[in-house]
Amino acid sequence: MRRKSLPPSDSAERIAPLAKLPVFWSLNDKRVVVAGGSDAAAWKAELLAACGAKVDVYCEPQDVRETMQALIAEGKVSLKPQPWAINVFEGASLALADCEGEDEARAFFCSARAAGVPVNVIDKPTFCQFQFGSIVNRSPVIVSISTDGAAPILAQAIRQRIETLLPPALKDWAQLARQVREAVNLRLAPGQPRRKFWESFVDRCMGSNRLPADNEAEDLLNTAERIAAAPAAGSVTLVGAGPGDAELLTLKAMRALQAADVILFDDLVSREVLELARREAKRLLVGKRGGRESCKQDDINDMMVRFAQAGKRVVRLKSGDPMIFGRAGEEIARLQAEGIAVDIVPGITSASAMAARLKTSLTHRDHAQQVRFVTGHSRHSDLPATLDWTSLAAPSQTTIFYMGGRMAGRIEQRLRDAGMSAETPVAVMSAVSRSNERRWCGPLHALADAIEEIGTDEPVLIGIGDVFAQGAKILEQYGPQAPPETVAAA
Repeated sequence: MRRKSLPPSDSAERIAPLAKLPVFWSLNDKRVVVAGGSDAAAWKAELLAACGAKVDVYCEPQDVRETMQALIAEGKVSLKPQPWAINVFEGASLALADCEGEDEARAFFCSARAAGVPVNVIDKPTFCQFQFGSIVNRSPVIVSISTDGAAPILAQAIRQRIETLLPPALKDWAQLARQVREAVNLRLAPGQPRRKFWESFVDRCMGSNRLPADNEAEDLLNTAERIAAAPAAGSVTLVGAGPGDAELLTLKAMRALQAADVILFDDLVSREVLELARREAKRLLVGKRGGRESCKQDDINDMMVRFAQAGKRVVRLKSGDPMIFGRAGEEIARLQAEGIAVDIVPGITSASAMAARLKTSLTHRDHAQQVRFVTGHSRHSDLPATLDWTSLAAPSQTTIFYMGGRMAGRIEQRLRDAGMSAETPVAVMSAVSRSNERRWCGPLHALADAIEEIGTDEPVLIGIGDVFAQGAKILEQYGPQAPPETVAAA
């Protein structure tokens, strides 16, 4: 009798809540009202003028500061030598003011709103319908960062980091993109062909800090012709999502997620990782989790084949590394049998994350000359029948049992029966690298009790070997639930 499989789910949240909607608004040849001649008003006025706005500054001449005077002298803004009044908002697209008192700020705000003009009173959030972000300028590439007023210094620090990541030549590449876009659109159909072209464009402009060559536009259009002539073909990429922490995702994994049409993701893939995927990609939960009802592997294989044969770029997103206990071999074999292109993007496997979190080398030269990754769970919900327990109980090695939480008591007994000392150091971790991570260190004979405390609701790793001895020493002082930071610092 066939076991009923779970239907794929597309319920993953695509966009987390936003404090404000980030909008890039054209102000070219639009009139903007600025009230005040202060340095703060001058900075905003210069920014607006840089966007092509016609900036009218309402201020008594004696109140115009030096910075604003320079903008007036350069012709970037126009001085209206009078205080603002209710009638100044007619025909304006935006209104800004630098007001000293609450009463003036409220009056300006209410007058602009009555005229239907979006308004910002500098440094008075109560009277702002919009805010200015911290800007990275590679126009036509513009990056704006906002903390919704919570931490302006943080926004500046983020901007400084982004400045170092985006090469100055990006401006020239973006201008080139604008130059060739219409010709590319004439050669390539919407969807995958165009996306493939622009991905190759990104490889060119981000791969080095060089300026576009003189013949770059011609070469790009030749690339578009080649893409147009090639038959549409789908593909599948098996991507390792790592143990959960989105910052452990590789750059290549990020690029695969950003290029995907369809993402088939496991139940253990974190929401933070999914948040980095392309917004337009269709996301299907094909949960595979021990002890719970799951999609059948054959159904997952069929979905990958069906989407790829329809010309889609499919990402099979797996927790950890797809090549370690991820059934990648079965999926690759099926895809290759169907003639579908398949690629692999490695991920950080949980054992590596465990070692990093515990600051423990799995191959310490004084304690372990080899590492073994062992599955603690067979397809029959039992220990694998083919494990060589005598070999696993040998000294001078580190063994990591994946998916071994429910089998912990039996793992302990089989290792002790094979001759392993009951005092052998053990580390147990669940939900490695996630906010609900739990840790335990102690001797082998306490392993079953440790699982009772840690629980099996989250994925469990069991590390066995002398490399975890330091954790056992901490156990003697603090007990089985030693503070994570204490174990890590030991």
